[in-house]
This record gives sequence, structure tokens and C-alpha cells, in this order.
Amino acid sequence: MKYCSTRGGVHGWDFRDVLFSGYAPDGGMFMPETIPTLTPEALRCWSGLSYPKLVVEVASIFIPSQLIPREDLNVLVHSALSGFAVPDVIRIVQLKDGLSILELFHGDTLAFKDLAMTCTVRFLNYFLQREKRRATVLVGTSGDTGGSAIQSAKGLCGVDVVVVYPRGRITPVQEKQMITCLEDNIHVFAADGSSDDIDQPLRHLFADQELVNSYGLMSLNSVNWSRILIQLAHFIYAYLQLSGMVQDEAHQPLPELEVVVPTGGAGNIAAGFIVKKMGLPLKLVAMVNANDIVHRTVTSGDFTMARNVTQTLAPAIDIQDPYNMERVFWLLLERDSAAVKNIMEEFQHRSLLDWLCCVSAVT
Repeated sequence: MKYCSTRGGVHGWDFRDVLFSGYAPDGGMFMPETIPTLTPEALRCWSGLSYPKLVVEVASIFIPSQLIPREDLNVLVHSALSGFAVPDVIRIVQLKDGLSILELFHGDTLAFKDLAMTCTVRFLNYFLQREKRRATVLVGTSGDTGGSAIQSAKGLCGVDVVVVYPRGRITPVQEKQMITCLEDNIHVFAADGSSDDIDQPLRHLFADQELVNSYGLMSLNSVNWSRILIQLAHFIYAYLQLSGMVQDEAHQPLPELEVVVPTGGAGNIAAGFIVKKMGLPLKLVAMVNANDIVHRTVTSGDFTMARNVTQTLAPAIDIQDPYNMERVFWLLLERDSAAVKNIMEEFQHRSLLDWLCCVSAVT
């Protein structure tokens, strides 16, 4: 499995290279060069697996055994998912009228991001120890990601984690999860503005390849493909548990499952769309709050950032720059990298101008 940039400037990278990156050098986001197909037979074979075992199966499709041998991958995933509050790591709660809730909040920080983050940090540490090197992780957070990254990476000798959060725009619990960590490798800063404002300078840092290479800069936001990779398993697990496909005859078409996904940076729903492209018959519904750019994009094609991010009771999705939509566009446009590059550069140019205007107004 090799990886390429959504903007066409990078091809042939392996999982280890992508793991240690933020944005691709051309400003795009990494995706598999080929999207594998999940056959009904493979899904039926997976139907009785626990969530950790399913994560191993899914990860093994995208991580060659030459990079992480299967036995090592199994140990890493099970170790990463061993500290959750329920025995099965995640839990499905049945409500009425066929409605179910997939509970992904049983990790240390009570955020669904703990699932992919713990696995990603284990992969990262695996390579760092093997190569005897260090990495500096830059994390801009709207609330959940910072605490999850800190909890997953605290105390690791080969990783420095720098987290920047928007002052006054996250919950007290989220803030305390970050600022009360006293480990030497954790560095937390508050910044004025929204999480989208924080993302602007971070994006420019990752565009400086000399800086990236000199300091081993990488991202643990859902910019990182490994985060998206683990989230594929959320959708496959839910489908296997809820679709009723096990009772179907082998020659019958797979039943469709509707999944409603809270959406901020669009990483989770991007994972769902990748799984859909792999052959899982999903109907995906993006749920947003007042920061409705994903809704406007899907319903009317209006992919423009509002002038301000509205502060709501759901700060983790108070985002107007859903950067993972770049991955969705790439799939929707049949991997037309030139078209994706034009869309995203126009969007980011307008966003940067708005950001500079806001900064000028403040100063």
C-alpha cells in the first residue's frame, strides 16, 4: 500500500512516511493510492470479531507487514485499547424505532478521538524506538484533540507534544485535561481566536519542509492518515453489529445502514466515506451545529468559510475549516488532484484574507 497527496504532488510514500507527516509537502492530504474493496465474504468473516481484533484486520490492509509485522501490530493495537472503561472498548446502545448509539467515549478523556489517537501514538512510538529518534508533534485543537493527544503521548521519551487551544472557547474540563499535565514532554499554550485561526500558522509551519525535517515536525490532528485509518473500523464495526447482514444469504445484496456523524473537522465522516467507497453500503448524515460549512457544502455547494466561528455548547465541532473535506472532494472527483488543488487553494486563499482582515481589525 502506497500513499499520495490529494493535490497530486506526492506519490509512492509508505505508511511510515505518512505517519510522520502533517500535510503533504504540496499542501495536500495523504490518501491511499488505491482504495481496497471489502467483499461480502470478508465482512462475514469479520462479523464475530471484537472491536480491537477488527481494528487489527482493518489496519493490516493499509500497513504492510514489512513495516509493522502482524504480531507487532496486534500487540500495539491491543495495548493501545486496553485502558478503556468498558470491556469491549466501544459499546452499542439500542434505543427505540431501530435507532442505536455507538458509544465511542469510554477512553481516558471521554472523547471519541481516544480510540484512533492511542493507536496512532503507539505506531509512532514503535518507529521512534526502532529508529532511535525524536519527533515534535504540533496539535491545534478545538477541544477534544489536545487532551487526547496529551493523554496518549505523555511521558514518552521520544516525543514532544506542543498543543495550542483557543482561549475561552473550550470547556473547563477540556482545558484542565490539558493544562494540568506536568510531564516534561507536554507543552500547552492558549491562543486568542478560534481553532481555525490556530490552524492557519500551523499549516504554514508544515509547508516549510526544511523546518519539518530539521525538527521532526508531525501532526496528531486528523490531518494524520493514521487517525483516519483507525476510524474506518468504527463504521465497519457498527455495520457488522447493526445491519443484519449475518442473517442474509450470501447471494443477497448487503443492506444499507444510515449513520449520523457529528462533524467538525470532518475526519470521522471522511473515514465513513472511505469505507463507503470500499463497498460498505452506508448512508452518511453529517450533523453540524451553527458552524454549518459542511451542511452548506453538501446541500448547496457553498464551500466558503463564515467570517466568524460561532461559539456553541459543542466546542469540539466549532469549526469553519473542515480540512478533511479535501479527502472527500478527492474521492468525489474521482481523484482529480488538479481540481482538488484548485478548490482548496481558492478556499484557503479566501480564508487567509479573512483571517488577515480580522487580525488587522484587532490590532
